Amino acid sequence: MSKLKSPKSSAKSFSLSKNWKKYIIEFLLLFVAVFLGFVAENAREGFAEKQQAIELAKSFYEELKNDSIAIAAKVEGRIRKERAIEYMVAFFKDSSLNSTSKTLSINFIWAMTARTPIIFTPRTVVLEQLKSSGSLRYFKNKELQKLIGDLSVDIDYIKVRQEYENSIFYNYIEPIMVRHMDYDFQFKLWQGNGIFDRLAEYESSSEYIPFHLSQIDKLDREAISNALGYYHTNGLKSTRLIPFKKYIEINAATLSALRKEYDLK
Repeated sequence: MSKLKSPKSSAKSFSLSKNWKKYIIEFLLLFVAVFLGFVAENAREGFAEKQQAIELAKSFYEELKNDSIAIAAKVEGRIRKERAIEYMVAFFKDSSLNSTSKTLSINFIWAMTARTPIIFTPRTVVLEQLKSSGSLRYFKNKELQKLIGDLSVDIDYIKVRQEYENSIFYNYIEPIMVRHMDYDFQFKLWQGNGIFDRLAEYESSSEYIPFHLSQIDKLDREAISNALGYYHTNGLKSTRLIPFKKYIEINAATLSALRKEYDLK
């Protein structure tokens, strides 16, 4: 004969069952709350990262755009200096060292002294921030990440090349200027305006200041022509045609990628 459960036992079982259901519901509610909080936090962080990426992209875009203008001006300066050196090499090969002209004086200045118009110093504030702070992770576009890496490498290459140019200039070109510059001419020319503004003004005007090479009895035509030719081709022109050209291409590609990714203008 089967035993019947007592009313007290049945009530206890019902109570336990009811408690378990309550615990499960509370657990599920807690789990859903935590999960939704996690989703909301992720969404908030994702939105914040997206906004940060947009702000960084805008700043980086402006930095690159300014550099694209700056390097274009430096390329013009290099071409001008290269032509001046070509003129001076031809002059030292077969012209009279006693001759004087406005063209000679201007090309001598450009060939032997002009440094500011050819040195490119890229702005790297945002680029360094992207690399050092880990902010590069905000840019999800793989192509853009690669371009930024290439940009950084080419900037380092430009620095190395320009340091090499500096060593050629200080070792071989500056001594020519010191020995053979007409400092009376220089003193009369550079009064008042900035050096290159004044030089451009003088070149485009009818003004004439006599110019004579100094210490022509100590002038070694072949040595000077060789030094200028080396500076021209192995220094200035090589830098312009390789790292400068590559930087211009990468800069343009990065600007294009930023415009496309972040709708910039």
